[in-house]
Amino acid sequence: MRNRDENKIERIKQSALEMIVKNGLDAFSIQKLAKTVSVSPATIYIYFRDKEDLILQLYHEVGENMMRETLKGFNPEMHFGEGLRVQWTNRSKYCIQHKNEMIFLEQIRHSSLHEQASAMVNEQFQLAMGEFVRNAISRTEMRPVATEVFWSIAFAPLYNLIRFHERGSSLGRKKFVFSEKIMLETLEIVLKGLKP
Repeated sequence: MRNRDENKIERIKQSALEMIVKNGLDAFSIQKLAKTVSVSPATIYIYFRDKEDLILQLYHEVGENMMRETLKGFNPEMHFGEGLRVQWTNRSKYCIQHKNEMIFLEQIRHSSLHEQASAMVNEQFQLAMGEFVRNAISRTEMRPVATEVFWSIAFAPLYNLIRFHERGSSLGRKKFVFSEKIMLETLEIVLKGLKP
């Protein structure tokens, strides 16, 4: 049995991510990937059962990295405003610094692999965020709302700011650059909307 070559595995995964981001999931194949990383398709199949296995393992790794970064300095016991500020800061830094990873995650969310990928979401993250919201509601720092309403109000404005930043412009082609000042101004409005 051949030893695992971690450098080769990393090269395969990184090239797969770049290819998927550039050309989409439908254009991605093991044969094209093998040619890009200068290995035989059989070499890739040593590490991954098939194309789907490779994509799902990559999704899991990218998702875990994002969740870990999102939870840095965050504690479910934090007061609501402070905890959401930490989340926004961590999420914005990760999204802006890891643009390809975010595009990849978004492509998976809009693919037939979405259900399988969703099952791989880090349980620690879900538990931490659930506890954070329950604590905020019990301290009357936040009104009780459906989970979907919470996520739509709490995070969609941040992701819209990040999209404007990635495009370099907002509505009407007005130049836009993400900043902490704009982020905090938006967060203040979000917090007002979620307060009881």
